[in-house]
Amino acid sequence: MMRKARAATTKAVKYNDMDSDLSFSQTVSSGKDSDEWGPPEPKPKAKTAKRTVEPKAPKEPKAPKEPKPRAARKPAAERKTQAPKGPKDSGSSGLAGTRRKKVEDKAGEDKGETQTYCPQKAEKSGPSSRMKEERVSFIVSEAHQADRWADEGSSQAELRVKKEKVKEEDFTFDEPCLKKQKTSGACLGQPTALPSSEAQSLRNELNMNWNMIQLLSTLTCVEQWVCLNVVVLLREENTVPFMVRYRKEMINHMDADAVRDVQMVYEDSLAKKTQSVIQTLKKDGVLTTELEQNLRSCQSANELDHVYSPYKKGSKLTKARRAKALGLEGAATALMETPHSLDLRDKEQGKSVPDQKKKGEPKKPQDIDKFQLYFDFTSNIQRIQPHQTLAINRGESFKILTVKVNIPDSVKSDFTRWCINSRWRPKTFAREELNAIIRNAVEDSYKRLILPFLTRGYRTKLTSAAEKESIAMFVRNLRQRLLVGPVRGCVIMGVDPGFTHGCKLAVLSPTSQILHTDVVYLNNPGQQREADKLRHLMIKYSCTRVVIGNGTACRETESFFSDLISRRYFHPLDVSYCITSEAGASIYSVSPEAVKEMPDLDPNLRSAVSIGRRVQDPLAELVKIDPKHIGIGTYQHDVSAGALKAALGGVVQECVSFVGVDINICSEILMRHVSGLNAGRARSIAEWREKKGPFINREQLKLVKGMGPKSYQQCAGFIRINPQTLQSIKSSLQPEAAAAPEKSAAKKGKGKTGVSVPNSFNPLDQTCIHPESYHVAQRFLSLVGGHVDQIGSAALRNCVESKVRTSCVEDLARTLDTTPETLQLIIDGLTQPPGFDIRHNFGQADFKRGIVSMSDLKVGTVLTGRVENTALFGAFVDIGVGRSGLIHKSNITLDKLPVSQRRRSLALGPGERVEVRVLNVDSQRGRIGLDLIRVLQ
Repeated sequence: MMRKARAATTKAVKYNDMDSDLSFSQTVSSGKDSDEWGPPEPKPKAKTAKRTVEPKAPKEPKAPKEPKPRAARKPAAERKTQAPKGPKDSGSSGLAGTRRKKVEDKAGEDKGETQTYCPQKAEKSGPSSRMKEERVSFIVSEAHQADRWADEGSSQAELRVKKEKVKEEDFTFDEPCLKKQKTSGACLGQPTALPSSEAQSLRNELNMNWNMIQLLSTLTCVEQWVCLNVVVLLREENTVPFMVRYRKEMINHMDADAVRDVQMVYEDSLAKKTQSVIQTLKKDGVLTTELEQNLRSCQSANELDHVYSPYKKGSKLTKARRAKALGLEGAATALMETPHSLDLRDKEQGKSVPDQKKKGEPKKPQDIDKFQLYFDFTSNIQRIQPHQTLAINRGESFKILTVKVNIPDSVKSDFTRWCINSRWRPKTFAREELNAIIRNAVEDSYKRLILPFLTRGYRTKLTSAAEKESIAMFVRNLRQRLLVGPVRGCVIMGVDPGFTHGCKLAVLSPTSQILHTDVVYLNNPGQQREADKLRHLMIKYSCTRVVIGNGTACRETESFFSDLISRRYFHPLDVSYCITSEAGASIYSVSPEAVKEMPDLDPNLRSAVSIGRRVQDPLAELVKIDPKHIGIGTYQHDVSAGALKAALGGVVQECVSFVGVDINICSEILMRHVSGLNAGRARSIAEWREKKGPFINREQLKLVKGMGPKSYQQCAGFIRINPQTLQSIKSSLQPEAAAAPEKSAAKKGKGKTGVSVPNSFNPLDQTCIHPESYHVAQRFLSLVGGHVDQIGSAALRNCVESKVRTSCVEDLARTLDTTPETLQLIIDGLTQPPGFDIRHNFGQADFKRGIVSMSDLKVGTVLTGRVENTALFGAFVDIGVGRSGLIHKSNITLDKLPVSQRRRSLALGPGERVEVRVLNVDSQRGRIGLDLIRVLQ
């Protein structure tokens, strides 16, 4: 079990004995202040001898970790000197859940994987009983009975049993762990060295007292050589999807989330902010050599702010600086150096403290009941869950909750004892009244400075970790929502339900073209006439699939269609329906993109079109909507808007790129999210396509305005030239129009690139193989006796499989002078059927013909459903009764998940089909508690 190395200053605070991956170690000053507070450790009590886990000491990064006796601890001062200068808040994630590493280790054993050693997490667990010494209290003036169902879905019962059933907390939705685990059977890339020019440029750019690569490795738990390669790739302007697919050997097969984590830490470097602070202090004339060195040694924003805060303009002067201004420095020096000669009778001065302005009573919002769970709520700071932290922060911002961090009294006594007996002990005998001055000053500093500093530090760590957990949940939900399999080959009717304004209908062709739009009033008199209209439309367009939005009047509309289907009203058509989320449809319907796409359509009807297209092709439709409006995750307004936007934008780019786009028919909005493209390049591609016809091959992308060599490299592998689409477009054009693009392309090519661009179709352009590997693919085809015209055929698949059986991929890669990762990608591209879509491996929308009401549910009933949304506290499942049921996270255990999903980053997500058992039903409040039985493949 790997833990973060203990800092010298944390033992006395007693906050580092934790089961979670992150220690709440708090250092008062930078590593240069070797004479700062370091009281001797108190001897552990007898009752703390029992430990919750067996200590282990990691040996080498790749070697399995063996149990090892704990070494004798060194004196505090020596530990302080030898403590690494890692950032104090470097591991700001993984706060929720106890003994998580044990679960991950178990999952790793199932896969035969080896975990990468992370020095930051090498701390051993301390005595479990000492965790009771600090707690977080959340208090309000009124006493209310705790609500079993809070707004985030947690329960009071779960809080009561936490201490007894610790194992229920073992599985939590924590930070993705793929970055900390090597992929099973992965062929590790060779560690490389940063080119001397790049290394010098990086050092000159940073000009800090720490090594960027080492810091990245510490903060992200990624091996240094991998961090170095990621930095090199980022400085070469490579995108995350490109690295994950085409540079696997360099990044050690990390997933996109892990690479994005390294990218975020690298791009959020403190170098620029530190340089700005130094320039400001130099301008103010307060910068000293020692202060500059301390600033350049800071490795986190909190640490930098802590060092810089006393010198900020506009901030109140510290009492020490105010005392110096009053001429009391000499008296203070004499108090420490020669107290026997000090006489303060003529030097006593005082200042009246200005009256504090009394703030009026804050107004409390009407939704105070949502926070009843946290009235008089107390939790160990190590056990508090991320969703609880966010809820408490929200309640505090609404002035509903008052939050207090209770720190043990022993911290104050140890601090005071060390300050008086060691740090500020007079060199000669001092009278009692002088000792009282020192003692009062120390107690004042603890109460006024140290205690608030510790409180802010822990609150900041909790909030930072909770935000990271929430964003990780958003990322996971969005990815699985975007990758839901498309429903192709059938006419679909999208329905935006409503009462007063009726139900808006949109009949869509198999290619998402609008065939008909209409409005029907299913909840008013004359329902038979509306039913006849529906039957006429369904039969006229051979529509067999109905998609109903889950907004207002959804249940009534579903009942109407269910009744018609049960009476075989649409005979001879076999009609079925499904319910889908309409979150964001109304916002999109009035957006500039919707107006440009459907200029002559009423906004209400545009919503119906969007609802239908969300099932036909979820990815192509949902990218038109801001991810935060899709209805995924929780607490989106309580996390950093910038961090959330960047993370969700990266996921959209990842999903669009990995699925690939048919460049000749995809929308401009979809193209914006392809790796290497942006709004300008997507617009240029669309204009080129409109003026000169379809793209014949990938090479023609080089002729597009704004498409440079790097942009082409990043996007080429994710763009497809589908021969069926190309043939269809050509056949619809006049012969002279079809020939025009070839001439203009060749002419344009001379002016832009100076070289001619071929105008013939290349079969490799329809695959995931990157153009930079085409020569390797051709040699491999010659080796197996195949041809590019056979791509995706059974004959070529058999040839390739036979060759791989006789010679392994590694041997073939050496023969072809390439890497095994590149060769495996070539094999996949050659053997996958034409038009292959990775989303075929994901579930589609569930269509049904009947309806089940909530009153039909009974405790113990076993049902199948589809995950609708996941939160930090569990998963919401649509079981077809009009209300989603909640599977609490305590009921999502590793043994119920497939082996392939036992990593937290691959746990339950939107779109997955599950089998559940009803635990409880609260009809009055519309709450359904579920237990996960298994995930359906």
